[in-house]
Amino acid sequence: MAKRSRDASVVWSSDDGDLRKARPADVTRARELERAGGRVKVRRETSGRRGKAVTTVAGVPLGDDGLKELAGRLKRRCGVGGSVKDGVIELQGDHRDAVLEALKADGYDAVLAGG
Repeated sequence: MAKRSRDASVVWSSDDGDLRKARPADVTRARELERAGGRVKVRRETSGRRGKAVTTVAGVPLGDDGLKELAGRLKRRCGVGGSVKDGVIELQGDHRDAVLEALKADGYDAVLAGG
């Protein structure tokens, strides 16, 4: 039997595909923010959520800890639950106006996105 080397790493994942082409998360996040034009986008989404409205906040130039702290403040402000997934803050319900107001008060260049 052949002995396996310990440094063998996963090269393909059913979730992420070919991991050999994967970029570090901080580089990917920086490019996403660059494409967003430095603006924080606030939108209402219902797709994939069985018709339930969710307010999403994308393009915030913060690290994971900063995003979690901002999400906590926004959840308290709106009185709802939510989470941070892949650099996007999700809040339960349609709270675009309150979130936009809070982000502008914090000095972010926030805009409503989508329809």
